[in-house]
Amino acid sequence: MNTFNIILQAASGGGMSTLFLMGGLFLIMYFFMIRPQMKKAKETRKFREGIEKGQSVVTIGGIHGKILEVNETTILLSVGGNKMKIEKAAISSTSQVSEQEIQQKA
Repeated sequence: MNTFNIILQAASGGGMSTLFLMGGLFLIMYFFMIRPQMKKAKETRKFREGIEKGQSVVTIGGIHGKILEVNETTILLSVGGNKMKIEKAAISSTSQVSEQEIQQKA
């Protein structure tokens, strides 16, 4: 029985290696998942703060329009002669199509 106790005590000495493994997994998860997400959120916030009157934009619903007025959280958007009030969070990108090209197609 005495040798059995000695074997059990010797086998349980892996606490530090487990700690290093868990720390390594956390670092991998941080650099591949959390950090890129934070970087993208920062770029999106910077994009939405830089929105100005007169820009052509595309909403998350696919609506193309021109910005008439910019408030703190909302935007007044001109779409085909109509005005729409939308949230800044609903803007997905700026449109590369000029207003003259839109009028020529209509």
